[in-house]
Amino acid sequence: MGMKMFRRFLSLTGTLLIVAVIVLCSMLVLPGVLDYHMYHVLSGSMEPGMPVGSLIYVQAGPPEEVKEEEIIAFYSSLEDSGIITHRVTENNVVSGIFRTKGDANEQGDPLPVPYDNYIGSVRWILPGMGAFLTGMTSVNGKIAAACVVIFGVLLNLAGSYRKKDRI
Repeated sequence: MGMKMFRRFLSLTGTLLIVAVIVLCSMLVLPGVLDYHMYHVLSGSMEPGMPVGSLIYVQAGPPEEVKEEEIIAFYSSLEDSGIITHRVTENNVVSGIFRTKGDANEQGDPLPVPYDNYIGSVRWILPGMGAFLTGMTSVNGKIAAACVVIFGVLLNLAGSYRKKDRI
């Protein structure tokens, strides 16, 4: 009786490990298939609603349809500033620019954001998942995920092993 429960435990643990890797990988792959971009939040300019380390999913759309108070991702007009995610305070369709501000910042951004710099609007925020899932896309992360799957398969095999009756 005890060995049977132990084998079930091994199989269940192995299955859970494999499912966990599949779920995490799907969080990385499926959004791209559905035309979303993923970004890892590196600064605190949008805290507390979008803490450092969050994973955000951004969906492209017509910049003219962006509403005030919507959070957008855009390429910075400053050299080497990368991608910024801030809240829209004004969408000037006639000029083709956004005025933006980080929630944690006292003042709005000094430069307007031209429509050409617009990437998309933030649709989902997953606090704390940015560093982890970004790490999974690295070579070491992929190796670790493969090792977890192999370990899960080995646990399943160990859980299904039974000594056969001998004749």
